[in-house]
Amino acid sequence: MENKKHLAVVSILIKDRQSHAPDVNRLLSEYGHLILARLGVNVARACLDHCSGLISVVVEGGAAEIHELTKKLDDLYGIVAKSSIMTE
Repeated sequence: MENKKHLAVVSILIKDRQSHAPDVNRLLSEYGHLILARLGVNVARACLDHCSGLISVVVEGGAAEIHELTKKLDDLYGIVAKSSIMTE
């Protein structure tokens, strides 16, 4: 089992915040022990309905955990998630 901790950024595009944010928040809460920081961006500030959103999450954990979180997010309907591990 891997013990090495990595720093990574997980970028999450939510295509319809009103519909899909609860699923994303559930997963982020489940993996909350990895999260160091979270930034949410309202992509279309004047949007009132079916708005896109972008979340950047800084995480620290094993590579397997980071990839697992990213895959679970990316598998959600209406969500695109990508991770970038910054440390070796």
